[in-house]
Amino acid sequence: MPHEDPSSRRNFLRQAGGGFGAVALAWMLGQERPALADSPANPMAPRPPHFPGKAKRVIYLFMHGGPSHLELFDPKPDLQKLAGKPLPASFGAVATRRKVEHNPLLATKRTFAKYGQSGMEISDFLPHTANHADDLAVIRSCWADSVNHPQAVYQMNTGSILMGKPSLGSWVGYGLGTENQDLPAFVVLPDPAGGIKGGPPAYGSGFLPASYQGTLVRGGESPILDLKPPSGMTADRQRKTLDLIGTLNHRHLESRGEDSELSARIQAYELAYRMQSAAPGAVDIASETEETKTLYGLDDRRTAEFGMRCLLARRLAERGVRFIQVYSGDVNGWDAHDNVETNHATMCARTDKPVAGLLSDLKRRGLLDDTLVLWGGEFGRMPMSEQGKGRDHNPHGFCVWMAGAGIKGGVVHGATDAVGLRAEVDRVHVHDLHATILHLMGLDHTQLTFPRNGRDERLTDTSGEVVKAVLA
Repeated sequence: MPHEDPSSRRNFLRQAGGGFGAVALAWMLGQERPALADSPANPMAPRPPHFPGKAKRVIYLFMHGGPSHLELFDPKPDLQKLAGKPLPASFGAVATRRKVEHNPLLATKRTFAKYGQSGMEISDFLPHTANHADDLAVIRSCWADSVNHPQAVYQMNTGSILMGKPSLGSWVGYGLGTENQDLPAFVVLPDPAGGIKGGPPAYGSGFLPASYQGTLVRGGESPILDLKPPSGMTADRQRKTLDLIGTLNHRHLESRGEDSELSARIQAYELAYRMQSAAPGAVDIASETEETKTLYGLDDRRTAEFGMRCLLARRLAERGVRFIQVYSGDVNGWDAHDNVETNHATMCARTDKPVAGLLSDLKRRGLLDDTLVLWGGEFGRMPMSEQGKGRDHNPHGFCVWMAGAGIKGGVVHGATDAVGLRAEVDRVHVHDLHATILHLMGLDHTQLTFPRNGRDERLTDTSGEVVKAVLA
C-alpha cells in the first residue's frame, strides 16, 4: 500500500472536520498506546469491576497549594501551649523546603468545635462543611514524599513524584470505561484564575492510551475548546465527512488486520462528534432552580465561581462521567507562606459553602449513595512559623476527607503528633489512599495493571493498603 503522508492526513482532518476534527486530532497527536485487549474497538466501553464496588463515580475536590490541617481539621492543644517556642529537640530533624525547622511554633487563631452526633472537631473556617460532619471520614494521618509543589501534585494525582505517570482519573477510566458514551470518562474543571504547579501531566494519561487523559471542561458557551464545527458546516455535511473518514479508516484497518490504535482513533472521532450535543447540555444550568443555585453560592460573588464548578460536577456525575476533578486555587492557591490566616480566610470563603452545597445536593438526589467525594491538597502546612504568620509545606502529616459511597461517616482516622508535624498513628500514605479509592470503585489496585517495558505498571507501584477503618 502506498506510503501515507501523515501531515496531509492531518491537514485534511483540520479542514474537513472543523471543531470535532480538532478534538479528534488532539487525541491522535497525543501519546498513543495499544487499547485494552478485551475491547480494542472502543477503549471507553463500560467494563465490569474486579468485584462489586460501592462507588460508580468520583468527584475529587483538589485544594491546590496545600491547605493547612492545623487550621481546618486537626486541632492541636499542645501547639497552642508551645507557640512562640522552638520545636522541641525530641521531634528530631525535619525536612522542610524553606529551612523553617528552627523557627518558633505558630499557634492557630481558629476555634474548633464538635459537630454532629460524631462530635467531630472542625474549624470555624468551615462552618458549612462542619454541618456534614457525620457524612465525612477525615483521615488525619496522611503523608507523602515531597516538599515541593509539582512533585507533590503529581504524587497525589498519579501516585508518583515523577512526571509522566497516568493520573488516578485515567486509571479509573482504563479500569471501568465510561457510563456515558457521549461524554469522556475523566473530566477536569480547572480554576480559571490559573493553572496548577506541575501543569497538565497531573491529569494526563501517561503511558496509558491517550483517550484516558482528563478532558478540560469550562463553563459558558464553549465548555470544550474547538468542539463546535466551523461556520457554514451543516450537521448533514459534518456527518457525511465523519462517515467518509470512518470508511477510509475501516478500509485501512481491514487491510492491516486488527489494529487497536486505529480502532481507538475511530472511536475518538465518533466521541468528539457526539460530544457536540452532549457537552453543552451538561454545562447548561438554565434548568436548575434558584434554590439549587443559592445552595452552591451562585448568588454570592465570593462563592459563585467555585460554586458553579461544583454544580457542574454534580451535573456531570448524574450524566455518567466516571471521574470529575474540581480544582480550587491558581498557581498559588492555598499556599500560605506569608499569612495563613489571610490566605485561608479567602480560600475557605470561596469554597466552604459550595462544597457543603455539593454534598447536600448529592445526598438529596440519592447520588451520594454511589458517588465518592474526596477533598484534599498535595500536602499540609508546618507547625513552625514562616515570616512570622505563615506556614511552609508539610508532606509529613496532613488531612484528607472522604464522603459518600462506601464511606463510614463521622469517622476520624489516624493522628499526627502533638504539634501536627508528622503522621504518627495509623499512618496513611498516598498509595494507601489511592488503593482505598480504587477499592471503593470495585478495583483491586494490585490487579489494575498495564504492561510497559516488561513490567506490569500500576497506580500504587509496589505498595498500598486499603484503609478499611473508613469503609462502611
